[in-house]
Amino acid sequence: MKEKLLKSTLVVSLMTFLSRILGFVRDIVIARFLGAGMGADVFFVAFKIPNFLRRLFAEGAFSQAFIPVLAEFRERGDRDLKQLIAATSGTLAGVLFFVTLIGVIAAPLIIIIFAPGFIDQPEKLQLANELLRITFPYILFVSLTALASSILNSFGKFAVPAFTPVFLNISMIGCALWLAPYLDEPVKALAWGVFIGGVVQLLFQLPFLMKIGSLPTPRWGWKEEGVQKILRLMIPAMFGVSVSQINLLLDTLLASFLITGSISWLYYSDRLVEFPLGILGIALATVILPNLSKKHATASMEEFSHTIDWALRWVFLIGTPAAIGLIVLAEPLLLTLFQYGEFTPHDAHQASLSLMAYGLGLLPFIFIKVLAPGFYARQDTKTPVKIGIIAMIANMGLNIVLMISLAHAGLALATTLSALLNAGLLYYMLRKKAVYQPIAGWGIFFIRMIIANLVLVALLLWLTPINSEWISWSGWYRFSVLMGLIAASALAYFITLTLCGVRLRTLVSPNSHQ
Repeated sequence: MKEKLLKSTLVVSLMTFLSRILGFVRDIVIARFLGAGMGADVFFVAFKIPNFLRRLFAEGAFSQAFIPVLAEFRERGDRDLKQLIAATSGTLAGVLFFVTLIGVIAAPLIIIIFAPGFIDQPEKLQLANELLRITFPYILFVSLTALASSILNSFGKFAVPAFTPVFLNISMIGCALWLAPYLDEPVKALAWGVFIGGVVQLLFQLPFLMKIGSLPTPRWGWKEEGVQKILRLMIPAMFGVSVSQINLLLDTLLASFLITGSISWLYYSDRLVEFPLGILGIALATVILPNLSKKHATASMEEFSHTIDWALRWVFLIGTPAAIGLIVLAEPLLLTLFQYGEFTPHDAHQASLSLMAYGLGLLPFIFIKVLAPGFYARQDTKTPVKIGIIAMIANMGLNIVLMISLAHAGLALATTLSALLNAGLLYYMLRKKAVYQPIAGWGIFFIRMIIANLVLVALLLWLTPINSEWISWSGWYRFSVLMGLIAASALAYFITLTLCGVRLRTLVSPNSHQ
């Protein structure tokens, strides 16, 4: 079983890697195109609002609520499963159509709520309103895409949903390069790229649903048993699973009061953190939630605990060196990827401050992705919500305190500290409820991990050139040096792990004692 889990995780990670690489290309195009000025700040707000709702409703609460119910109905038989899918898709589409309609009409009010710092800047406010009206329908298309993805994941078809986000990146890149020259406000091309990307993502998955016999004929089913069960799980999960996203949105809200560029600096640094978070954290969460749901439905609690243990070991193995790399190489990464055209060395330096703060939170961000399914798979949404409320209140207080002294970097650090609190409480409650019992061998595993990561840090500090050298180099030379640093440090890390006695292939088994 763990061999299948690892294979599925690798498939999702590979597809996510392709998507994130294209995402970097997209952000490089945006950085060249807009830099960190007014147009960039406004677009990132207009994009972040539907993107936040996507993570809240689609990838967040809906998927976490839908997949366990789907697993339960699959046990009942094919007829009940198809009825659930039809009723859920019709109800979801109907509700989201009205949400989208309200969002488009109320765009000016929404912008004022999410970016109140724009109120005394009429030019920013007007442009943000126009962009949000174009981007807001994305929530409709991408939520239906999430429904299709959840169905495919539940049938063990992980590659197609993981590959689907590629189309958003392709759409935005294409619109920025070829549509922008024909528009009065070139930044609107990026907004249309978001809209088109949402449509294409949904259409791409439909043939694959047809292939497994699960393409729904949508119908309204608000009062049906399965839909009501999803709603009961979804409403609290809507908050609990998306606390980190709410915190990031609060960062944007408060950053709108800071100097121009602050929103963009936070965006670019967050994008770099999203790369390892997507490849490892989201990939693991995507794979283990259907697996945990199935184990809960069949009352296999020992395997349930072992699956969580397996995932946590991989988080430490891959997430720790990734976090170190983000912190040590923060400015070189930003200079290499974005410091061209309108994006200046000053922008790279400012964004590096928030990237280092976010980098400290990479492990907690991934832990939340891995630990939360331990509750949702058991249809327990109340516990993560209570924990989420505590974390969000802590984040609000930390935002105010740290923003005063550290500006946008303080907002990033507050998000990291609240994520650490969130992850710690999730772990504590899983242990307290005896849902998760660690397998023996964690002590020696940690010692070996510390040694390998110390070697990694020492090598990076020794080999990494000073920032002024990066600025003077050409883009290709920067890229070659950066890739060399990453390759050398990764090689040293895994060689050290091997010398310390860690055998990665044995982590395929839940009974590893490393």
